[in-house]
Amino acid sequence: MITAFVMIQTVADSIPECAQKISELEGISEVYSVAGDWDLIAIARVRNHEDLAEAIANKLSKVDGVVETTTHIAFRSYSQHDLDAAFSLGLE
Repeated sequence: MITAFVMIQTVADSIPECAQKISELEGISEVYSVAGDWDLIAIARVRNHEDLAEAIANKLSKVDGVVETTTHIAFRSYSQHDLDAAFSLGLE
């Protein structure tokens, strides 16, 4: 599974509409409205790089109101929440 974080700049008055459209795209698991240099951050979770290209380059970047994107591909996940959940399986 490939995970990517996509920073998104939108037209200022279309943030909620862009977020909704992006959240409906195949391969996009979450979309967050954020403060800072970017308007939205989307998390893509796909099986391979071809699916990532389809989700981001062919769909997300073409959503009406999206002005700019920057994508960061994750190598590893270091989540205490995930580690705790994995080690607590069957301990109820």
